[in-house]
Amino acid sequence: MNALGQRIARLIAAQGPISIAQFMSIALHDPVLGYYATQDPIGRRGDFVTAPEISQMFGELLGAWIVQAWRDQGSRTPVTLIELGPGRGTLMADVLRAAKLDPAFLAAIQVVLVETSAALRRAQAEKLGSAAVPVRWANRLDESLSEGGPLFLVANEFFDALPIRQFVFTERRWCERMVGSDGRGALTFALSPQPLPIQPPPERGKPELGTIYETSGPGEGIVERVAEAIAANGGAALIVDYGYGAKAGFGETLQAVSRQRYAGVLDNPGEADLSAHVDFAALAHSAEKGGTRAHGPVGQGAFLLSLGIADRADRLARSNPNQRATIAAAVERLISPLQMGELFKAIAILPQAAPVPAGF
Repeated sequence: MNALGQRIARLIAAQGPISIAQFMSIALHDPVLGYYATQDPIGRRGDFVTAPEISQMFGELLGAWIVQAWRDQGSRTPVTLIELGPGRGTLMADVLRAAKLDPAFLAAIQVVLVETSAALRRAQAEKLGSAAVPVRWANRLDESLSEGGPLFLVANEFFDALPIRQFVFTERRWCERMVGSDGRGALTFALSPQPLPIQPPPERGKPELGTIYETSGPGEGIVERVAEAIAANGGAALIVDYGYGAKAGFGETLQAVSRQRYAGVLDNPGEADLSAHVDFAALAHSAEKGGTRAHGPVGQGAFLLSLGIADRADRLARSNPNQRATIAAAVERLISPLQMGELFKAIAILPQAAPVPAGF
């Protein structure tokens, strides 16, 4: 076991099993040995490739969507444009490129990147160094929710990396799935000694013994706070991630990925990316609790097609004929049901009185 795994085992020996949420927080965010402190996860040589890294078209279409949502609400200023989990800054760079088509929007915005990793902040600063808008960084989203004026937020593959809790249906009802130790120092899964008063949404169906139910309190809390800000000041949030809707049933989705291959969740903490499918129905419920209206989820493929990715790809290919095959392959990867087109979904959060946004 690696050094971070040994530290977690000592923590468990001292205080007992820990929740999966606490395990994920340590494995991903430990300032010295955690995944985001030690790994370079994004890109073709990293652990995963995100949509913005596949093609500039993804971010450009999202940028055009944001500008249109701003126009639909009266083009009010000033505007705060926030990205959660901005990676290397590729998505925001593409969003801002599309925003140049509306100089009034570009002149009205300040960009806030919510990022805790010093290494990724440096990459983002390099990527956005020539941006024609003010850019600043925040450690926490809450630092930017009270700016005043409309709030526009984009999050691509952010919510899947937030800590989750897992509950297992047993003869004693729902018990929390924990991370413990086998007595020899190896990390293992265990169950809480007492059941908890968990009530999954009824549309999930009737659980069988051994059924696993996942929740993400941090994700739902973030969406509710964002929704409250949008309800008060206008704006929109666009969330794209992989996950499921209201009728998904039950099941475990927690996974570890290292160098684009699956790994054991408890093996070598800090060396693999940990993530879980996003519960879009729960996020929509949180948005409505915050006083807004949620649209979607819709599949990423259908969403991008409705925004005009086919036309955008054709124009891009005409301008770059030597890249035609590469552009076509990128579109296929983004929209095909066999790749990212259905597993990945989009959800939009807008004021209750706002028009239905494009793509929904």
